[in-house]
Amino acid sequence: MSQAVDNIVPSYPLFRNDEYKANLKNKQDNYEERHADAKIQETFLWSTTKEYQDLNFAREALTVNPAKACQPLGAVLCALGFEKTLPYVHGSQGCVAYFRTYFNRHFKEPISCVSDSMTEDAAVFGGQKNMYDGLENAKAMYKPDMIAVSTTCMAEVIGDDLNAFINNSKKEGHIPQDYPVPFAHTPSFVGSHTTGWDNMFEGIARYFTLNYMEGKEVGSNGKLNIVPGFETYLGNFRVIKRMMADMDVDVTLMSDPTEVLDTPADGTFRMYAGGTTMAEVKDAPNAYDTLLLQPWQLEKTKKLVQNTWKHTAPKLNIPMGLDWTDEFLMKVSEITGKPISDKLLTERGRLVDMLTDSHAWLHGKKFGLYGDADFVLGMTKFLLEVGAEPIHVLCNHANKRWKKEVEALLAASPYGKNSEVHIGKDLWHFRSLMFTNKPDFMIGNSYGKFIQRDTLHKGKEFEVPLIRIGFPIFDRHHLHRDTTLGYEGAMYMLRTLTNAVLERLDEETRGMGTTDYNYDLVR
Repeated sequence: MSQAVDNIVPSYPLFRNDEYKANLKNKQDNYEERHADAKIQETFLWSTTKEYQDLNFAREALTVNPAKACQPLGAVLCALGFEKTLPYVHGSQGCVAYFRTYFNRHFKEPISCVSDSMTEDAAVFGGQKNMYDGLENAKAMYKPDMIAVSTTCMAEVIGDDLNAFINNSKKEGHIPQDYPVPFAHTPSFVGSHTTGWDNMFEGIARYFTLNYMEGKEVGSNGKLNIVPGFETYLGNFRVIKRMMADMDVDVTLMSDPTEVLDTPADGTFRMYAGGTTMAEVKDAPNAYDTLLLQPWQLEKTKKLVQNTWKHTAPKLNIPMGLDWTDEFLMKVSEITGKPISDKLLTERGRLVDMLTDSHAWLHGKKFGLYGDADFVLGMTKFLLEVGAEPIHVLCNHANKRWKKEVEALLAASPYGKNSEVHIGKDLWHFRSLMFTNKPDFMIGNSYGKFIQRDTLHKGKEFEVPLIRIGFPIFDRHHLHRDTTLGYEGAMYMLRTLTNAVLERLDEETRGMGTTDYNYDLVR
């Protein structure tokens, strides 16, 4: 079963060769305590029933694929958005390997992040010694201008005090007194990746501004601050900057990882590239105002912006789709006094034209969707705009206020009358819904592919195809460079959804002499 040098075959289709199939069968027959195929199929079919769904939704002590990640993951992404900043996680090395791998699989880029590698002795005696060595070594080896510290479960369970540890590290001479080391406590066992991003941003902003507000004057620098939140579509950073440039608005994007997560292959390794500068953070309170692009995940940031910077941080929805992009741009115009540019008006008109062209294919189509709170809310709004029906809306880490907001949005549209909103539920709950109240498509991250496979296993007529929009996208390439915000993002989502519908229609009608009377050339 060895490979030939002149004919290297990947695992698929290599493992479909007879010798590999025979090897697998021998393993199953002689070494596995495996149930009979009939029993496996019987159990599978039972797991697709309403009876099973009721039991599934009644469980309390178990989570199966939670449709979220942990706080330090978000803290690392936030830190990557600042110039020459090294994310530093106070905790176990395995956790940091997970964060780096998770982002590497999504962005297909090397991810710089260090750990002070707490082990059993640190779990008993505390991790201050780890931080002494870790901060000194990280600064010496990787030469960042700033180190942003977050925590994992181990450090939080034993109660390590980051503020004290960092100050002690400076007192003991491991790093200079004036060296910037903002921090955030990010316990993995509560919240999610979006909470961690919020905590880390608040920690960085607090470090540079909380005790330095003397002489700050709202509006004195003529800029507008925009806080993106946990955002993994690099095109969204670029489209926001482009729209603001079109309106001649001077903007500071507060945490911009675009360059470090999309470096060119030109022979030069860039550990640091781009990012929001420390000077821009220090100057942020002098802006006209601060807009939060994903307000449902930025609660601590909003409190600091309002209470310390004295900005209003006006209530806005994530600028997805037509209506909420209009709302965002009109608010920018109101704050800055700059008119919405002719370029953006033309772009808006093109989006309306595209909606007119494609709405007939999306009208009445049923969708199930899952993901982060702001993304799911924005996608729900967009689906309603195109006349689609989001019948299952799920966010694991949203709260009851968010649920009421989504339900009100759905109730205001004739296309939302048959929708259900689920919080605190995971993808195994979502799987049940795909069987008992089947939508035409589901929208979410790569983990949904296993639900699609399960629905197909029951029969082709039960299959629910996955449209990959969200985070993480591990099994497709370059989608993270696309855009979901603004008019441009709405065009991308419209194109993606419409073509998924048309591809599915072609798939269902290409039967020779049976269904091909609908296998049309023009759609």
